[in-house]
Formats: sequence, C-alpha cells, structure tokens
Amino acid sequence: MLDQLKLFVRSGYSLLAVTTRDEQRAVDVVRRVAEGLSLLLFEWSITSGLVQMRPSQVATTVGPGNPTLALAHVLENRYPNAIYVFKDLAAHSRDPFVQRQLRDISELHNPTVVLINADQLPEPLRRLAVPLALRLPDTAELEQVVRDTFREVRNQSLREVTSGLTKRGLDQLVQSLRGLTRSDAARVVAAAIHQDDSLSDADLPLVVETKRNLLQAAGCLESVAVNVGSDEMGGLDNLKSWLTMRRGGLTAKARAYGLDPPRGMLLLGVQGCGKSLCAKIVAAEWHMPLLRMDPGVLYQKFIGESENRLREALAQAEAMAPVVLWIDEIEKAFASAGVESADGGLSQRMFGTLLSWMQEHPAPIFMVATANNIAALPPELMRKGRFDEVFFVDLPGPAARRQILEIHLRRRHRDPAQFALDDLVAATEGFSGAELEQLIVTAMYSAFSAGVELADEHLRTQAHATQPLSVLMRERVVQLRAWAHGRCVPAD
Repeated sequence: MLDQLKLFVRSGYSLLAVTTRDEQRAVDVVRRVAEGLSLLLFEWSITSGLVQMRPSQVATTVGPGNPTLALAHVLENRYPNAIYVFKDLAAHSRDPFVQRQLRDISELHNPTVVLINADQLPEPLRRLAVPLALRLPDTAELEQVVRDTFREVRNQSLREVTSGLTKRGLDQLVQSLRGLTRSDAARVVAAAIHQDDSLSDADLPLVVETKRNLLQAAGCLESVAVNVGSDEMGGLDNLKSWLTMRRGGLTAKARAYGLDPPRGMLLLGVQGCGKSLCAKIVAAEWHMPLLRMDPGVLYQKFIGESENRLREALAQAEAMAPVVLWIDEIEKAFASAGVESADGGLSQRMFGTLLSWMQEHPAPIFMVATANNIAALPPELMRKGRFDEVFFVDLPGPAARRQILEIHLRRRHRDPAQFALDDLVAATEGFSGAELEQLIVTAMYSAFSAGVELADEHLRTQAHATQPLSVLMRERVVQLRAWAHGRCVPAD
C-alpha cells in the first residue's frame, strides 16, 4: 500500500479511504509516506483532537470532540504540503455537515485527507473517496514479528528465555500467524513464550488454538476445536499416506521447490465412515485452524444476501489462512445447481462463485468437502483442478474394524487385549465406524446397569441386536459403491 499511497498523494488526490483491521499499521504507512515526501502530518481522533505530528509533534491544533472543527481547519488552511489522517471518521459521516465538508475537501487538489477504517462511509462519500486496502502482514513481516517479539520478551524477562525453534518450525509458526494483525501476532507469540519461557516447535498447537480463539468465526463459518490425531482414526491407510505426502505443501520450502499449495480433497462415501473426522485430523496433523462452513445458513430470503454471505465466508477464510476449510455434506448447499430449479438460478450463481474461488484463490486454504449423495453433486465439482483428489470412503474392512474397536475401547479405559476382538470383528461385517463406536457405548451401558464390568458377552449381544445402515439401506450403498468404482480413489 505504501507505494500506491505515495503515488496518490503526489498526484493530488484529496480524499483517500483505507480499509484495514490494523489501524496502527495503516497510520505507520501514512507516516512513512509523509516522511518520504517531506510533508506536514496531522492526525485526528475523537479523543485526542487534531494534532500535528511532523515535522515535529506540537500542541493540539483542534481539541477533542466533534470532527467538524478539524475538517474546517483543513478547508481554511489548505496546506499544499500536508497529509491529514482521520481515525473512525466514518462513524460521524452521517452528519450532513460532515458530509458537506468531505465533499468540499474532495474537490481540492491539496492537501490529502486519509480516512482510516472507512468501510462504513455512506454511498455518496464512497464514490468520492479513492479506496485503499491495507493487506495483512505477509510471511516476511510475520517472521520479523516473531524475531522482534522473542527478542523483546527475552530482554524484559527476569528469567532465562530460550529458543528451540527449528527452521521448519519457524515456517509453520509464521504460516499459523497469517490472518492476524502485527499486534495480535506479537501477542500470540508472547503468550507462547511466557507459557514455559521458551519458544519451540512444541508451541505450535498453542499458537493455533490461540489464533482460533482470537478469530472466533461468525455467520456461516464456525471455528472448530481440534483434539484428535491420525492414531484415533482406524483404517483409511491410503488417505493417510496421501495426506502425509502433502503435509509440507504449504511451507516456504515447497514454494521454493516450485509446488503450488494443495487445494483440498472431496470425500464421498457411506454415512458414519469417518469423512468428517478426516477434516479434524488434517487440521490437527498440519497444525492449522479448522473452519466449518454450514451450508444450511448460506441461503437467505433477501435478493443478493445469499451470494454476499458466501463471499464473506470465503473472504474470512482467506483472512485466516492457512486454514482447513471443511464443507460438510456439500451436496445440500448446491443440490440444485446442476438441474433446473425453482430458486431463480440462485444455486447456480452461488455454485459458480464457489467454483471460481476454488480455481483462483491464492491463499493457503486446504478444503475438505464431504458428500453422501453423489447423484446430487454437479459434475463440474468433480473435475481435476477443483480438488487435488476425490476419495471414496467405504465401510471398514476386517483390519480397519479391529483398529476402530481398539481405539474406542482404549478411549474408554479398557484394554483391547482383554476382549475376543477376532470374534467381534467377524460379527460386525457391514458396520460403519460410527456404528462400531455406538456398539461399544451401548454394551457399556448394558454392563453398567447390571453392575458388572464390560465383557465379551455384552459386545456380542449388541452386535447381533444391531441392524447396520448397510442392511437398512442396502440398495443405496450398493449403488454408491458401483458409482465410485473406477471413478474415485479408495481411501483404504
């Protein structure tokens, strides 16, 4: 933004509107421009009034309060070599007198008035002000923030502060800080250091969790806590190997090698077989926040509002990148995009917006989309380039069922070696992962109500009493498997 702002000031633009989440960084940029061009610099806020900042800071020119006197100062003096910075003026711009003053300023050739946080300007003023967007810090700036914060904490601490951060850990830390302002990034790093008087690779999960709390998502994006690992997912070995291969794809080393960031994967399959769990495991293993898009709240009753909500959600994901963006049951959001529908083309427009974004967005966002009903998905979503791979998640085989049973028994403080799992695996043919978990939960309730310890007989009884989804909806499962054969990569 610095070069662009300097060009506008030298060209005589009198009204500039800056949109940013980092006010102080925007003010710093304006100060550097004023210094580089040897201009007077004035700054206004409702609490401090209008203060001259350079060539040297002097007494308040206009006192705190309503901005009309400060704007009148601009119009009366018309310094040809000055920049005025107004903070939060948009909140006062509904006042007709302030609007008239800003209109008059826009017709001047000099001085330049820069409005910080001007995203709420009324439409007539937005057309008069030249918009400028201050991007969030890039990786080079964030790496410098990490180094500066560590140095500052070490110099101020009464205890010894050490660093065990590897080069790879530094790259991952910097990527995890993307989407934060400089001040927020510094606070996150400082918190990680103060926790144990050290900054190391082991602090990455804390940084990710702190960032998740700072950027609590709103609207149709939900920030999801991640507390699982790949060892808590049975089977799906092919999918796990694929994810391990692409784990470093978001690093600076991968960029230098010439690799583009991985874009994501589409998971099709039978309900209850771990598709949603995969999204959480990717976020946990890659030390990235997890955002879940709820398709059910995308559609609104007012014209244009649904498309705006989708664009806002995607923009928010970009601001928080690197992230894992999870769209659960994506077919529910765009089921009518591939056929004629009675929604006036809304589904097609929203689907087109999503496809364009998936193809063009530059942010390090790994998308995990899950679907149960392949017939409802538009064919454009399936082609290469939208996702890196399309996996089919089938019902777990014998080895996977054994792993899943062991995972859920250990999670409930039971030793799997104490149970006849070979017999239970044979008795649970056609069970999904979710059904295997519920089998153990129900068996434990049965044992608990009888006042005894969980035993094989409780598990066998529940296995024989359960009718799995593969039996209740046999035709649909068979049809889904037949469609996926030769079209999708098996996840296991």
